[in-house]
Amino acid sequence: MTAPPGLCGACRHSRLIETRRGATFRLCERSVDDARYPRYPALPVLDCAGFEAATSNVPVSEAGAEPRPPADD
Repeated sequence: MTAPPGLCGACRHSRLIETRRGATFRLCERSVDDARYPRYPALPVLDCAGFEAATSNVPVSEAGAEPRPPADD
C-alpha cells in the first residue's frame, strides 16, 4: 500500500519515481538547489513552504516538469 502524497501530489516540484521492482517514491526537485527540502520527503506532506500548485495542464505524475502551454482547441 502506498502512502498518500499530501501536498506533493499536486506540487509542480514533485516527480514520481518508479524503480524496476515497482516501488514508487516522490522526488522533490527543490532539493536539487535547496538543502532545506528533503530529496524524498516522508509522506504525506501536510505543510511545505516550497509548495507550488502544478498547472492544470500538467498531470500530477509529471509534477515538477516544466509546464506545457495549453493545447489549441
